[in-house]
Amino acid sequence: MTSTDSGSTPKPPAKDPWELPDVSDLTVGVLGGTGDQGRGLAYRLARAGQKVIIGSRAAERAEAAAAELGLGVEGADNAGCARRSDIVIIAVPWEGHAKTLESLKDELAGKLVVDCVNPLGFDKKGAYALKPEEGSAAEQAAALLPDSRVTAAFHHLSAVLLQDPAVEQIDTDVMVLGEVRADTDIVQALAARIPGMRGVFAGRLRNAHQVESLVANLISVNRRYKAHAGLRVTDV
Repeated sequence: MTSTDSGSTPKPPAKDPWELPDVSDLTVGVLGGTGDQGRGLAYRLARAGQKVIIGSRAAERAEAAAAELGLGVEGADNAGCARRSDIVIIAVPWEGHAKTLESLKDELAGKLVVDCVNPLGFDKKGAYALKPEEGSAAEQAAALLPDSRVTAAFHHLSAVLLQDPAVEQIDTDVMVLGEVRADTDIVQALAARIPGMRGVFAGRLRNAHQVESLVANLISVNRRYKAHAGLRVTDV
């Protein structure tokens, strides 16, 4: 008797993890887009052909930064940026993370949110990781934005390389975390829009603290070797 005869249904073949969606028509908002990291991400994504809006607390500041970047980038206040975007990258300083997200809860409802904030402290010994009460910046975002689809990615990128127009590609992997595969697939595909980058699924949000914390180690690497270090995951 075959499995079909016995009434069981054959399992469909496993999905290829590198089969990612087309995200070229999605608008990406970058909250904190006037800071180094946010500005660099906005520049790289726009240079790759993505529609990008950068947000700031002051619309005039965002508009001025967008004009400097060119490439069709637009500027708006944070609320306007969130409303007009399909995907919203959170690149604000850690100190203002919770307050910013609390103020944008309604505008971010239903949006795919990508948190790239690294909670860090600095003293005479250098950078060190902080652990938020929720476990990580990404988990804090998920707690504050219950109606959003929160993921975490883009933590380990050098702002210097991102903003340098002479750099054609950035040789690094982007660790992507989240609860829903369809969402992490979108973020992986977005990362892959930037030449040299690859998005790699790295677990659920409960694992975000380790990824955020690793930035402290990369800062130490960069200072010792005067580099702009990134990460590569081998054998995948």
